[in-house]
Amino acid sequence: MNYGIEGRDNPGWTTYAVVKSGLLPEDHPFTAAVYAGAMNVIWEQDGGVGRITLNRPDSLNAWTDELGRDLKQVITGDAADESVRAVLVTGAGRGFSSGADLKSGFDPHPDDGMPDIRKELHELYHPIIAGVRRLEKPVVAAVNGPAVGIGASLAFACDLVLAAESAFFGLGFVNIGLMPDGGSTLFVPAAVGKARAFQMALLGERVPAERALEWGLVNYVHPDDRLMDEANELVEKLAAGPTRSYASSKQALNRMLYPDLDGQLDLEADLQHALARTKDFQEGVTAFVEKRDPAFQGA
Repeated sequence: MNYGIEGRDNPGWTTYAVVKSGLLPEDHPFTAAVYAGAMNVIWEQDGGVGRITLNRPDSLNAWTDELGRDLKQVITGDAADESVRAVLVTGAGRGFSSGADLKSGFDPHPDDGMPDIRKELHELYHPIIAGVRRLEKPVVAAVNGPAVGIGASLAFACDLVLAAESAFFGLGFVNIGLMPDGGSTLFVPAAVGKARAFQMALLGERVPAERALEWGLVNYVHPDDRLMDEANELVEKLAAGPTRSYASSKQALNRMLYPDLDGQLDLEADLQHALARTKDFQEGVTAFVEKRDPAFQGA
């Protein structure tokens, strides 16, 4: 799909009039908003369908503070607009998201200089995850490749998940001495049960798309070259449906499945913040950057 783009300034954002080549006139009100700068997150709206693309393909869409801020703005602002009736989330390039960008580091806590993970979770990650759950419209994830760490959490937070045959999921936090966050300690056991939730959290193994379907982590698996066509067809169908019915079902299912989402996110943040002060975490990150196996000491 090709677009012709004209830009006009808007505080903090650049709003673009976007024209599908050969399909729409130049003054058609099909618009997209793209963050002015690195374009870490692309937001497009076509009628009642909103599309979010994580846009750091060179790093498999790893999360930085900038990407988190942009995604938070889109989820809590653009996607929440009443004109948007259904939302599709995907990743640019070969992956959905490889998780946090460890090479970019974390902001230091003012008291001890150690990573202030609690602040990052509370201010960036949690509003995104909780925002997806509280959007009064269906949110569909099209997982086009690896979905790991917070990338997996984002996919699991969505209402419906489609995966490419080559995609895989993983709670790889344990590989750097951390624990699952972003709501995965709630979403995963609700979907797969105790045994498989512990398997994913403690072993950090890859879960291929077909196994994820068998376990109940995803709804559909499609050939790679069909994924986006299937995802677009589904989100357009949802956008044309009874959105108030969807919102009520989502509210009721949220209460049944995730009655203490905020409390669980707070617990994850407290535990993760403490783990970020361990020698195992320091060793895990160093080993990751140096591309070697970590030597954990349980300290």
